[in-house]
Amino acid sequence: MTEDLNQQEAEQAENLSKEESVEGELNENTEQTEQQPAEEHIESEPTEEAQIPSQDITTESVIEAILFATDEPLSADRLVNIAQFNGGVKQVKKCIETLNQQYAETKRAFRIEEIAGGFQMMTLPEYNNWLKNMLKQRADNKLSPAALETLAIIAYKQPIIRADIEAIRGVACGEVVRTLMYKGLVKIAGKAEILGRPLLYGTTKKFLQVFGLSDLKDLPKAEELKQPGQ
Repeated sequence: MTEDLNQQEAEQAENLSKEESVEGELNENTEQTEQQPAEEHIESEPTEEAQIPSQDITTESVIEAILFATDEPLSADRLVNIAQFNGGVKQVKKCIETLNQQYAETKRAFRIEEIAGGFQMMTLPEYNNWLKNMLKQRADNKLSPAALETLAIIAYKQPIIRADIEAIRGVACGEVVRTLMYKGLVKIAGKAEILGRPLLYGTTKKFLQVFGLSDLKDLPKAEELKQPGQ
């Protein structure tokens, strides 16, 4: 009888050991399953390296891009505001100096020049003959209705800033003003005494010659421009 009880206890102990072993394996598998999504989540997060800006972008290339895109001189202060440089005006001027050195070393056809209180990309004088041929071809073209309208606004409202021209026309006119300047009909007449000191535009002597006027006072009055029957 005692031997039977001892055998039963041994069997129960063995079964209990097996159950604990199986339970341990199940717990281990459960822990691995629970940890898997966390690993996937970590892999899906963006790495710090991916958030670093391109090393190809430099302070010089930023200044170059800004000046390339503008059609008017930009002051050093304005370049600082646009580029958001911590180095201020000194850093901007250093960048421009570096760029001009690079242009000279690589024999580029342009430089960044300081004109009208700002900086602008300009072609070198030795390329004038080719540019004159291009500008002559442009000048031979007739003015578009948009160019005529813009020219009329400048003629009657000069000196006028581009923002006011666009307010009257209701559309952007940067390209049109640039075309009129290429044709020699419009010029920079100074800078407005308002915030940002925007450029003022006015007509040229060539404008008077082309339209047969001796003076701006000879421009037709508003009443004379009305069509018959109006």
